[in-house]
Order: sequence, then C-alpha cells, then structure tokens
Amino acid sequence: MNMQPPEHGYHYGVMRRAIDLIDQGREGLTLDELSRQMDMSPAHFQRLFSQWVGVSPKRYQQYLTLGHAKTLLRERFTTLEASLAAGLSGTGRLHDLFLRWESMSPGEFARAGDGLVIYWGWFESPFGPSLVMGTDKGICGIGFASETGAEPAMTDLMSRWPRARFVEDAMMLRPWVLTAYGASDGALTQTPLYLIGAPFQIKVWEALLAIPSGHVTTYSEIASAIGSPRAARAVGTAVGRNPVSWLIPCHRALRKSGGLGGYHWGLPVKRALLAYESARVDS
Repeated sequence: MNMQPPEHGYHYGVMRRAIDLIDQGREGLTLDELSRQMDMSPAHFQRLFSQWVGVSPKRYQQYLTLGHAKTLLRERFTTLEASLAAGLSGTGRLHDLFLRWESMSPGEFARAGDGLVIYWGWFESPFGPSLVMGTDKGICGIGFASETGAEPAMTDLMSRWPRARFVEDAMMLRPWVLTAYGASDGALTQTPLYLIGAPFQIKVWEALLAIPSGHVTTYSEIASAIGSPRAARAVGTAVGRNPVSWLIPCHRALRKSGGLGGYHWGLPVKRALLAYESARVDS
C-alpha cells in the first residue's frame, strides 16, 4: 500500500514558510524582506502569492495574524439557526462549488464500515498534500498531511471505519477531487459527499455546511443551532472528528474568545484555510 503523498504544493510551501515568519513576530516584513527570506525576487514572490490567493503578500500577512480570528468573529459571525431554517445546509454555494451529500444510516455506521469499499488516493491541494477517501456514493474523507505526515494521516482516516475494505484508486476519485479543489474541467458540477458518522456527528457536520465561505461561528452557536445548547463540548468533539476537511468546514468554528481552538490537521493549516477564504472573499 503506497502511503506516500506527492511533493508538497509549491504555493502552500511558500505560504507555510510565511506563517512561520509571522509566528516569530515578523508581521511587518516588507515585500523585499519576505522575498529574500523565500529566496525569490520580489516580482516573482508577489506574482506567486497573488496567483495563489488573489491578494498581495502584505495584505495576506494581515489575514494570517492571530488577531484575524477575532476580526472574523466581530465582522463575519454567522447565525446558524437562521441559515438552517432557510434550508441552506448542503444546498448553498460553498467554496465556489456545489456540494450534494447524503449520510450513512445509524445501523450502517454501527457496523464500522463492514462490507463497505473505500477508495483512496493522494492529491495535491491548495494546502499541501491531501489524502482523499470515498465510496461509490461520494467523498467520505479528506485529510491534510503537511503537519501530521503521510502515514499518521492514513492511519487516522482508516481507523474511522476499521471494518471497511480500502482500495487505492486515485483515478476513481479524481473528478470529484478536481471539483472539490476548484480545478474541474467543467465536466462535473457537483462534489458528492458521503458522510459516515454517528447521528449527533452528522447533525453537527450539517450545521458546518451552512457556514458561508469567509465567515465563522462558535462551538456554542453550533450547539444552539442543532437544538443542544448545553452540548458545546460534545459539539467541539464532533467538529474535531469531521472526516471531510475543507468541504465540511470545521475550520470555521472558533472559540467565543476569538481563539482558533483546535484543528485535527494542525493549527497552521487552520489559519491558512481561514486566511485563504478571507482573502478570496475580499478580493
């Protein structure tokens, strides 16, 4: 079983190094300083960054700062109850693409994937190497390996459905993945999702699907939206168990304080996801 991902995405690698510099307290780096740190000419670095995210490196630094999450809560907080009441979950436009989804029945979930064939493959994403898994009904798992490494990501996703049979078949998943990452050739207009989880988890993930790109919510808001206002801690656990990163946007759930909270695939990835979406909305 080939567990190795493709080489890290060049664009994400540059961005990840920029995150490291900002984390060291270097938010005020000029374009010349940043490009020198990246071993590029200022023109090349500016062009690469603008191509990846749609804004200048200087503007992007503002999105990557730790205080940006608080700005999102103040300016782009989403009231989930209204969104769910309007029927937006699962049918709204998300990430500039359309999603359709269905979920496994509680009985099927209890069988831990017994009798289920899950296909998998490694794909390059805007956020580094990603492991994608899916059944014949749709994508059921996406994990990012830039922080965790390839083998832990594989072990993590496979452990969700221990009785399933796993088959490497990147070509089977490729059309869905291209659409999911916004690189479709136009032949496919929807990315199908197949949610495999406990009933409570499915309710939480459905609420996450209602959060518009570039906006955020809190764990307690999700708890209220699904009718369990005192279950914020359980909601946090369910958010952390979301197997389909990016498409089910668990990265948009923050603490009430504006803190990022946790992220299963590493906080640098969560910050990158939020910054990427904010920059694209603003641009």
